[in-house]
Amino acid sequence: MDSLPQEFSTEVIDNHLDEEALLQMIEDRVCLLMERDMDLLMSYLYRLDVEEADIHMVLSPVGSAIPSRGLASLILKRQQARIDTKKKYKQSPIEGWEF
Repeated sequence: MDSLPQEFSTEVIDNHLDEEALLQMIEDRVCLLMERDMDLLMSYLYRLDVEEADIHMVLSPVGSAIPSRGLASLILKRQQARIDTKKKYKQSPIEGWEF
């Protein structure tokens, strides 16, 4: 997702963007992809490991949210979960693997 910060980290979220601004950036990109290349958007969602059931719920006609906003919210929540997992299971660098 080209317009998002390269590294999703707590520093980027805390220091540069509030959650609403970040959600809006993601939504803008999702809207563009929904209009131009839905297959690519689905590929991104798959690679980000967003739950398929959640995607179907957001895209269903009975969904309460605007689809682009709902997908953006799913992406943001998934990325935040990834950050939390990295913090929880942080590993020391492997000795001898410095490049």
